[in-house]
Amino acid sequence: MPGLALQSWPMSDSFAKFIARILPAILLAWAFAGIAPAAAEPAHGIAMHGAPEYGPDYTHFGYADPDALQGGTLNLAVTGTFDSTNPLIVRGVSAAAIRGHVFESLMARALDEPFSLYGLIAETIETPDDRSWVEFRLRGEARFSDGKPVTVDDVVFSLETLRDHGRPNHRYYYSKVVEIDRRDEHTVRFVFNDEGDREMPLILGLMPIIPKHFYGGRDFEDTSLDLPLGSGPYVVEGLEPGSLIDYRRNRDYWADHLPSNSGRHNFERIRYEYYRDSSAAFEAFKKGLVDFRLEGDPTQWATGYDFSALNEGLVVREEIETGLPSGMSAFVFNSRLAKFEDVRVRRALLHMFDFEWANRTLFHGLYERTRSFYDNSELGSHGVEADARERALLADYGDAVLPEILEGRFSMPQSDGSGRDRKNWRAAVRLLKEAGYEVRDGTMFNVATGEPLTFEILVQTPEQERLALHFTRSLQRIGITAKVRQVDTSQMQQRRQTYDFEVIPYKWFASLSPGNEQSFYWGTAGRTQEGTRNYMGANEPAIDALIAALLAARDRPEFVSAARALDRVLLSGFYVVPLFHSARQWTAYRNHLRHPQATSLYGYQLDTWWSAENQ
Repeated sequence: MPGLALQSWPMSDSFAKFIARILPAILLAWAFAGIAPAAAEPAHGIAMHGAPEYGPDYTHFGYADPDALQGGTLNLAVTGTFDSTNPLIVRGVSAAAIRGHVFESLMARALDEPFSLYGLIAETIETPDDRSWVEFRLRGEARFSDGKPVTVDDVVFSLETLRDHGRPNHRYYYSKVVEIDRRDEHTVRFVFNDEGDREMPLILGLMPIIPKHFYGGRDFEDTSLDLPLGSGPYVVEGLEPGSLIDYRRNRDYWADHLPSNSGRHNFERIRYEYYRDSSAAFEAFKKGLVDFRLEGDPTQWATGYDFSALNEGLVVREEIETGLPSGMSAFVFNSRLAKFEDVRVRRALLHMFDFEWANRTLFHGLYERTRSFYDNSELGSHGVEADARERALLADYGDAVLPEILEGRFSMPQSDGSGRDRKNWRAAVRLLKEAGYEVRDGTMFNVATGEPLTFEILVQTPEQERLALHFTRSLQRIGITAKVRQVDTSQMQQRRQTYDFEVIPYKWFASLSPGNEQSFYWGTAGRTQEGTRNYMGANEPAIDALIAALLAARDRPEFVSAARALDRVLLSGFYVVPLFHSARQWTAYRNHLRHPQATSLYGYQLDTWWSAENQ
């Protein structure tokens, strides 16, 4: 929200005690082993754990083709609307892709590694072994699209502006910088406070850089439809508020020659047209008005692609594998509300979602049930017993994880797929009875208050509405009334940001290197602090401690254990009804589009595609 500052998210007392207990042992071990922290040296790249995969002489990322053709137009569809060209603030709904096309970061992320960065605006990065500071040396040739150089002043202005006026996650991250040292006209060092962690140099490397000469005299928090200015590969050539934004490749783009850009940003123009809903966007795709579609509707994917352009070979359908965790797509309970405070109530409602029936009847059997916040990866805890490192991390939080989840025995409720499997209904009623509810005349009542158990599910799309209605029909079987209300994009965003809802569908995306954003997703400060993505209202101290352990991990096994322990705590809270995921991306595109043979861990990346129309 405007004017909101997250100046400090303090470490939990329990985790502080944990650090105090183990730090002397670490220092003593170093002393006996004769180990001293390595001296900092400028490097071409950095990895969260270990060394980056690409050496200083790399020529391109493996998922990009340096021989890709340049030119042509890419027409894309977006649903909804927009009222802003500033994607870095809370207010308004920003037009599509400005962050990626216009605003660059100091460093570029390689999408075929868990978390590694390579030089972009910054030629080198330097950080000590304890990562208590980070230093960037800027390239002298870096330019904004108006031709003015990117300077240290711009970098400092970006940090201070986003820290004081940006989105809550930026305010949180950048408030950890307590000292800024302009080493020379091309070099800047950021020193972190005691809340800094091992991810902070990479977080700063991904900071979007905005020009001081353009944004310095503006109220940064106000929405605006002024054409944005950045150093990225594209400029906004024009827009129609709420309906269209048109990008043209910057012919004087300063970073064409860099290996991190080789084979990327190949289209001369990229045009995003807005449609009322997904059905309208699909019709535009069938007519040839849109070149690429990521299909999110399994029914559409299974039955809707029988049209002339596809049958004539003008459209290609392709399922693209990804290497990422599934993320968590779920119905989210707002546990800030009295009706959802009791974990037994939330767990009971989990039993009432019949995935097997929904997958067979609504989704043509194309989905897999999501069983973990990091499912489909080594970070997920489902079916895996906690190792010694996990148990040590959880030792001070014995009540935060259920025994069956700690031991890897827990599984999501399953039905026979008939839609009339009563065993899950009975399990739900038992849990609700333990929580003080009983059924009277076909309605579930709270015995103490006499209030019926009712709630509203807020949805945005017809697909969400269809799934929510399936859930409400199941809930009716045990006397719970849930109503479904559909709202538009701006209403949904506003109500999410202020936690003004009872139940919503939402998806948290996940990477192979979850880090600081986990505090933004589940950190206990988000229980009361508006604007975070802790929509569930989690308020468990173990979560903060385990996020800190994630950020303190120095090697991959230690990191995996911390992620699994966090996963177990989140699952044990039953804050959500996990839904489903597909391990593949369902894509369809016009046959003039091409993409590299290799794909990233994130699947398709349109900035590596090209058009063969002018071949």
